[in-house]
Amino acid sequence: MRRICPVKRSVRFPASTTLLRRLALASIIANVAIVVTGGAVRLTASGLGCPTWPRCTDGSYTTTSEMGVHGVIEFGNRLLTFAVGAIALAVVVGVLLHGTRRKALLPLAIGVLFGIPAQAILGGITVLTNLNPWVVGLHFLASMAVIAVAYALWRRIDEPDGPTAPTVPGPLRALTLVTTVASVAVLVIGTWVTGSGPHAGDQGAARNGLDPQSISQVHADGVFLLIGLSVALVFAFRAVGARRAERAALALVAVELSQGLIGFVQYFTHLPGALVAAHMLGSCLVLLATLAVLWSTRERHSTEAPTTPTPTETPTPALTPA
Repeated sequence: MRRICPVKRSVRFPASTTLLRRLALASIIANVAIVVTGGAVRLTASGLGCPTWPRCTDGSYTTTSEMGVHGVIEFGNRLLTFAVGAIALAVVVGVLLHGTRRKALLPLAIGVLFGIPAQAILGGITVLTNLNPWVVGLHFLASMAVIAVAYALWRRIDEPDGPTAPTVPGPLRALTLVTTVASVAVLVIGTWVTGSGPHAGDQGAARNGLDPQSISQVHADGVFLLIGLSVALVFAFRAVGARRAERAALALVAVELSQGLIGFVQYFTHLPGALVAAHMLGSCLVLLATLAVLWSTRERHSTEAPTTPTPTETPTPALTPA
């Protein structure tokens, strides 16, 4: 009786596109979450709950009972950085194990992975500078940059590796870029408003010296400009029949109006902590919605050449004498 020997095959564990997409989305959510929890540290006056860095105290890397609840909050936020980094590392591994070995995804994944410790170092500098408001603002903007790269990675997973092509006319692409710049400017000015307000993160932390009412008015003017540009995009995209871009612009306007409403209510109610935290979450959503509009104005084509069927050979007709 013949015995059939099993054929040995090389074992591979390629990461599916669905898994990679979910990991990238988890990375976006985790980076947004650490922005909100970082705001909670400031809103609870726990910015110096761990008074030094990278240790929590001079003699311990972890919080101690002497540091109280503020130490627990600050140290908990530091621990969350490791969780966010673990997700970013999982994304890098997923890209390396992806079946198609997409080279374009790897730089973005590595950018997110290295952006997290860079953001953590800036957080340490804020502690070492006793919560200098300008450094705190830079720390927030670094987190927003990491979120932007994580979003780019998430969108690139479903795109081919070919060149990009615009889906709207040139003037509308220029208007989209202007809107993106205005959105970033509103975020930057928002950090100046925060640096002049009462939520310093600690009772003894300095403020940036700007007049809160004046800089808040500048911030509000920027928000009005951003909403106006976004509404103009909605009608412009509708006029040229760019439905996908129009839907993205409508979502951006909705997020901006919600964020603006929270901003006005928190200003006239003297900045309650819950509304300030919601406003920080809204800042992340405004950035993501802006990037969605920017992404909707172009598409990427595959580099694979289209295959054409081989023409069927026809017999050569015989020549007949005239």
